[in-house]
Amino acid sequence: MAMNRIGKKTTAVLREPSLGPVFGIKGGATGGGYAQVVPMEDINLHFTGDFSAVEKAHNLLSAAIDNNLQNKKNTLGLDPRTVIWKRVMDMNDRALRQIVVGLGGDFVRRPRETGFDITAASEVMAILCLSDNLENLKTRLGNIFVGFTYDKKPIYARDLKVHGAMAALLKDAIQPNLVQTLEGNPAIIHGGPFANIAQGTNTVIATRMGLSLSDYVVTEAGFGFDLGAEKFFDIKCQSSGLSPRAVVLVATIRALKYHGGSDLKTLTTPNPAAVAKGMENLDKHLENVSLFGLPMVVAINKFPTDTDEEIQVVRDRCKEKGVEAFLSDVWAKGGEGALEMAEAVARLADAQQAPFKPLYDWNWSVEEKIRTIATRIYGAEAVDYTPKAKADLRKIDRLGLNHLAVCIAKTQKSLSDNPELLGRPKDFVVTVREIEIASGAGFVVPITGEIMRMPGLPEVPAAEFIDVDSEGNITGLF
Repeated sequence: MAMNRIGKKTTAVLREPSLGPVFGIKGGATGGGYAQVVPMEDINLHFTGDFSAVEKAHNLLSAAIDNNLQNKKNTLGLDPRTVIWKRVMDMNDRALRQIVVGLGGDFVRRPRETGFDITAASEVMAILCLSDNLENLKTRLGNIFVGFTYDKKPIYARDLKVHGAMAALLKDAIQPNLVQTLEGNPAIIHGGPFANIAQGTNTVIATRMGLSLSDYVVTEAGFGFDLGAEKFFDIKCQSSGLSPRAVVLVATIRALKYHGGSDLKTLTTPNPAAVAKGMENLDKHLENVSLFGLPMVVAINKFPTDTDEEIQVVRDRCKEKGVEAFLSDVWAKGGEGALEMAEAVARLADAQQAPFKPLYDWNWSVEEKIRTIATRIYGAEAVDYTPKAKADLRKIDRLGLNHLAVCIAKTQKSLSDNPELLGRPKDFVVTVREIEIASGAGFVVPITGEIMRMPGLPEVPAAEFIDVDSEGNITGLF
């Protein structure tokens, strides 16, 4: 909004909200105050049906797998013990993380353990976001690894002959969705992978569309730079050939106080000392940006409880690091609240010509790629693997998939894989619990710590405060 106010024709390209967070902890995901995309209710609830299409395409493959297992005449010899493909739904539901299917009925019984992931973590969602067109989408869907036959041959979705039908279900979902900000600026919203358990960025098609229709595109990569931005650069940009010109690193006084040791209940209480201590967390993010060779600014996302003294702590520390920090007051003022920052971002973007530097080469071994991310981005001392993860590494090697990118699933609450380690933790070890294969999307997913690909609802979910009146007006989505 600020970029358009200074005469720079700019499109925002963002992800779609998932119903899981909408009804869980976060609530709606279209902004707030004067910094919103609209229509808010429609975007937050079903929108154009993209999530539903991803869910149906994913579960069509799930159904085809179990149908094949229970069909005597048309079997591929698929070993049910090796099937890695789960089901998905767009809701937080921890009870579905582990289930047993194939019970009852008069068919050939092949009970097996499986489970549900949230739709945002679906490989189909990742594929939708990284595909160039329908043909590329169909090819990627066909490359989804399902499991092994009894004689150890790999089975892919194309072997079940449903990748074409899956693509047909996604023929409209692959089209980007145009909405607008409260100030009438164009915003394209498309795709919705989480950054702590998926690649956390909108679609390649939407980003390219924005670049074709405006002089500048402002996009986002979910959660901290250690998750969303690393995956944005090393997966999305390497895959598509996109190269950003500048980085805006968003910080809040509240988050810095939390990383500085303040209790959650006291984050609205002025505490410049806690802000100063918490700056070590921001310092690490600034260092991480520099690894990719791009210029940056810091946006201090202003809250009404922030004090001038606390804000000045951030400005001063950033200045010491050679980075400009700007107050972003767009919640209260819309685009007018970030004009100075918009001017700076435009100058940086116009001056930057060199492409970004990837953190790793896809041709490195999977272990080397994981080690590089863990040590250079997270600040880990080393990486440890459980026996299950080591077996997964051998499986990846046997399938010839060592060349795939790495999409680490990690807590967003810490630079480490332990949500309790705040600030800038040191001398910690990242533990890889298991590694999932997403060969259609083009990456593997090392799962660290206690991270789950199917979240649960909190004790008091946001759903309890959402309602609709007799005239169809929805409340409680913020």
